[in-house]
Amino acid sequence: MRAAAEAGADAVGLVFYPSSPRFVSAEQAAALARAAPPFVHRVGVFVNPEAGQVRAVLAAVALDFLQFHGDEPADFCGGFGRAYIKAVRLRDSDSLTAAEKNYPAAAALLVDAGDDDTPGGTGRRADWPLVPQARKLPLILAGGLRADNVAEAVRAVAPYAVDVSSGVESAPGVKDAEKIRAFAGALR
Repeated sequence: MRAAAEAGADAVGLVFYPSSPRFVSAEQAAALARAAPPFVHRVGVFVNPEAGQVRAVLAAVALDFLQFHGDEPADFCGGFGRAYIKAVRLRDSDSLTAAEKNYPAAAALLVDAGDDDTPGGTGRRADWPLVPQARKLPLILAGGLRADNVAEAVRAVAPYAVDVSSGVESAPGVKDAEKIRAFAGALR
């Protein structure tokens, strides 16, 4: 949390998907959320959760946004009194257009390279040419971003923001402060 904030991150994701190597319990997340400095948003990341799981996390953790990476319908995503980000697995040039139609109340759409077996966090690069230049909602680009390609990604896609996870890890689920600093430097 400190390394991300010191590097200039606007938001930090807390993953509540038990199958992820980045999974944190509500108790761990609450401590991390308390450590976030002012103006660093705390984002709860979920994959096909039960509504009760989301409510329990919200009761324990101060979250600013919810991010959904599964097959959650729009009414579910918008049903928790928080702005939400909907992840889109970029499969073809219509993926983002369909998501904009299906999730018009989303605060943003996050484009990732997840596949049918893995909802995200694969470290695989999203297929940037498939992202349309005309967009209705803010776009967050994810999928295989690292210090050595983030500048190219920003030039190619012109996203509102970028999202990185595995690209700043020394091992799955283990963030590396030096990689975070290098990523932030390359992004700037």
